[in-house]
Amino acid sequence: MNRIGLGLLLAVGAAVTLLLAQEGDGKLRIIAFGAHPDDCDSRAGGVAAKYAALGHHVKFVSVTNGDAGHQSEGGGALATRRRLEAREAGRRIGIEYETLDNHDGELVPSLDVRRQIIRKIREWKADMVMSPRSNDYHPDHRYTGILVQDAAYMVVVPNICPDTPALRKNPVFFYFQDGFQRPNPFRPDVAVAIDDVVEKKIRMQDAHTSQMYEWLPWVAGNLDKVPKDPAARLEWLGKGRSRPVSEAVRQALGKWYGAQAGSIRAAEAFELCEYGRRPSDEEIRKLFPFFPKQ
Repeated sequence: MNRIGLGLLLAVGAAVTLLLAQEGDGKLRIIAFGAHPDDCDSRAGGVAAKYAALGHHVKFVSVTNGDAGHQSEGGGALATRRRLEAREAGRRIGIEYETLDNHDGELVPSLDVRRQIIRKIREWKADMVMSPRSNDYHPDHRYTGILVQDAAYMVVVPNICPDTPALRKNPVFFYFQDGFQRPNPFRPDVAVAIDDVVEKKIRMQDAHTSQMYEWLPWVAGNLDKVPKDPAARLEWLGKGRSRPVSEAVRQALGKWYGAQAGSIRAAEAFELCEYGRRPSDEEIRKLFPFFPKQ
């Protein structure tokens, strides 16, 4: 065996050893799916940072490679750039970030991609799975939600994707918060205060330079407003990406935080999916170990 082959074998062996160690460490395992390499960050970057700070294991997965999301770049070069940005974003808060090689803007809920999702959930041995709802404005976002829904039961069926061992316990599935009203508005079943990690979340989003400072401002027509100075740019990003806590989310915070809810300024909320495991409030408190003790 040559040196390259031996090196690859050792790397795979080390990865397997690490995964086995992680599985038995008593920590939660969370996987979140977004359509594009910056999607999970805006919806769950705060909770991901909180989980990571407590030693839990979080993985973000972009179902497309983002190769269409730019006004002047595209194709393989853009996909490579966005993959590197995602990895850096994950590194900044201590989570894994993977980008699948499906074309941006062309995602469909096919069997092939469903199998990719099933395998990723199984490989991560997830306790909890997060995704967008299936009524988003962007077809890639919608179909990511559908793909995760379609995988929700199949992850426990051994004869589906038999090359990857089926889970013996179905994860709990949650949707990210959104503002879409039809056919049903988002329902915040769980809300998590992220005041303590807002700066970490903004730093994570800052890693996606091609999106935060180029593509999205170009789409919004305010590219000329993006500061050149890195510190000023970070401050500008924080102001532009902040979201006020809605009344519905405030009520959810009241359920989980009690009297502390009134002082919370920033939060991320999640809707419990009908598929997967149906947790009790007691189990939700274990899945979200951030709430005050009862």
